[in-house]
Amino acid sequence: MAAPALDANYFAALSKALKEAGIAQPTLVIDRQRLDHNIETLLDDLPEGMGYRIVAKSLPSVGLIRHIRTRTGSDRLMTFNIEMLLALAGEMPEAEQLLGKPMPVAAARRFYSEASPDANIKWLVDTPTRAEQYLALAAELGITMQLVLEVDVGLHRGGFAPDDALVNTVRSIDRSNHAAFAGLMGYEPHVAKMPEKGGLREVALQSAWSIFSKAQAMTCASRTASGLILNAAGSPTYRLYRDTEIANEVSVGSVLVKPTDFDTPLLAPHWPASFIATPALKVLDGINIAGFEFVRGRQPDLPEGHDKTVFIFGGNWMAEPVWPESVVLNDTYGRSSNQQMLTAPSTTPIEPDEYVFLRPKQSESVFLQFGDIAVFENGCIAERWPVFHASA
Repeated sequence: MAAPALDANYFAALSKALKEAGIAQPTLVIDRQRLDHNIETLLDDLPEGMGYRIVAKSLPSVGLIRHIRTRTGSDRLMTFNIEMLLALAGEMPEAEQLLGKPMPVAAARRFYSEASPDANIKWLVDTPTRAEQYLALAAELGITMQLVLEVDVGLHRGGFAPDDALVNTVRSIDRSNHAAFAGLMGYEPHVAKMPEKGGLREVALQSAWSIFSKAQAMTCASRTASGLILNAAGSPTYRLYRDTEIANEVSVGSVLVKPTDFDTPLLAPHWPASFIATPALKVLDGINIAGFEFVRGRQPDLPEGHDKTVFIFGGNWMAEPVWPESVVLNDTYGRSSNQQMLTAPSTTPIEPDEYVFLRPKQSESVFLQFGDIAVFENGCIAERWPVFHASA
């Protein structure tokens, strides 16, 4: 199904809802109808038996995660910092959290100083040294830690190769009285960025799957009934998994709100569902850029036909304007987090205090910059979802 148009009627309705809600500052908006479409698209795409893990860093709001859990029935989360881990352990103690990146052992120590030792956490380990640090901490605290090993399937961002170090680390975990081997993670977002020309993308995909399969054979061959996590994919690549031969769960977050970085042919069935709305503080005839009046015969490079200036409330976000459709960022003036300059043709229908809309390029850090998320549904702002505190 083609996405409903992001046109004048849509943004007029969104503007009306924001105005009625008294919103007069930069705000992150999620369209719940579009979000729900993306959730259903995800569920329809998952092969039979494939688990779904919600990526909390890309959906950094308890309210948003709770909505997705309700719609998907998933009790699996992927978490990327200790503040988020603690918050979700408190809000959703029944959910299983898998770390999406390896944490310094000091972070794990902090977690257990503030949370229950029985919290359902799967810690990610990328080296034999980190594994030994976690085993030592578990022994010191007298707890059992669940450890998932990261496998380098071609991203080359660290992790185990399918070799003796991987096998020996699993053996060390098995010998410990304070840890359990919980599975493997093989993350391969690089595949989606490979050019299709010459079949390079397919070669990279098959290579990633081969490496991950070899790592499984070396560590999990006799463990198929033990409920091990075999985690792979992300938003850019999850639709490449048509069965559970390689992985038994995929992690997906960003594409449910679909920032512009996820406007790819593979993800075309998903709809843009998140927007930044910000008031136009000043709308000026002409385009004047400080300093050019002192340079004889020189004018700034501008898009053809642009002769109107718009200064918005805030700016310098990882985002691109989408409405009014002719408005563009003006980098000649320079980026500003206070009053970003945009330019437009003189015919562009925008007045002071009306909203300019942008689409974020990504969700994981951008969503944290605007306070509570405004949830747009049935022509109004139906709910506000607080976000997590900003953290790495």
